[in-house]
Amino acid sequence: MSTHSDWITKDFGAFKLRFKPYTLEMRYVFTVASFSRTTTPVVLTQLEYDGVVGYGEASMPPYLGESQESVIHFLNKLDLRGFNSPFQTEELLQYIDQVMVNNTAAKAAVDIALHDLIGKLLGQPLYKIWGLDPAMTPPTSYTIGIDTEDVVRKKVMEADQFKILKVKLGLETDKMIIDTIRQCTDRPLCADVNQGWKVKEEALEMSHWLAERGVVFLEQPMPKEQVDDNAWLTAHSPIPTIADEACQRLADVPSLQGVYSGINIKLMKCTGMREAKRMAELAQTLKMKVMIGCMTETSCAISAAAQLGPLADWVDLDGALLIGNDIYDGMKVIDGNCVLSERPGIGIIAQ
Repeated sequence: MSTHSDWITKDFGAFKLRFKPYTLEMRYVFTVASFSRTTTPVVLTQLEYDGVVGYGEASMPPYLGESQESVIHFLNKLDLRGFNSPFQTEELLQYIDQVMVNNTAAKAAVDIALHDLIGKLLGQPLYKIWGLDPAMTPPTSYTIGIDTEDVVRKKVMEADQFKILKVKLGLETDKMIIDTIRQCTDRPLCADVNQGWKVKEEALEMSHWLAERGVVFLEQPMPKEQVDDNAWLTAHSPIPTIADEACQRLADVPSLQGVYSGINIKLMKCTGMREAKRMAELAQTLKMKVMIGCMTETSCAISAAAQLGPLADWVDLDGALLIGNDIYDGMKVIDGNCVLSERPGIGIIAQ
């Protein structure tokens, strides 16, 4: 980790905001239907109030259109001098959301730090403040990226503690990958197609083929723009469909009812914990399934998302396990289960 002097510090009186870029190094080349990468840029944040520091993070995979430069530009535009307490949560986060459009990961970096700070000031984990039972969190899936037979087999063998595997699909290798995994294990699978299928009839045929092989849901099977095709597939598929790229923020959720069976909520897409919780509650009201997902992130953002795990039907919170240079100690995965700590806030400490 870079030294403390590398932090950019903004002093707002009651609050101090610090931030700096950091690069996550992947344990494996990470391949999905549209690209491959070996690193992920992030920006780490700290929000200090009355000597107490909350931690946050922005993770920017390439397809979201944010970068370390854009996040730092956004954070430099913030002026928190109009606020004198972190418990002005609604006003603070409304202000941050209207500073610039989009920039959802940058906004999440402040939201997470603010929630961590509030939990520390109250001396309680967020899940307790929200009245949630961590024992209700589903086991996390572990992601197997698109790769050769040998590497897929190796990854499956390394993932033996996980009760469910998430498989990246969307290329001509789909059946090979599933067949290779099925030679190694009969554990349940979920398939993330990352918009890789284009023809609804072929997608339906694949959904039946996958259902027969123990796949329990399809994530973003076709391009988000193909609304009618996705709705048709959802109506006919033997397994649920989950919106990922099609679902970013709270305002998106009502229009997805009937198009998908459920939504994948990610802090980096929706501006953080406040909106993520509202999305989960709205989806439940609409009788839609809830998945809590992640980007490639440190244990900071992963532990933040895990506070919402009890609201989910499925969680995919393996992002910190896919990197080799995590700098926080937080939510642990033990026997495939997300184990939240009793520490206040989001439950992390810097290593």
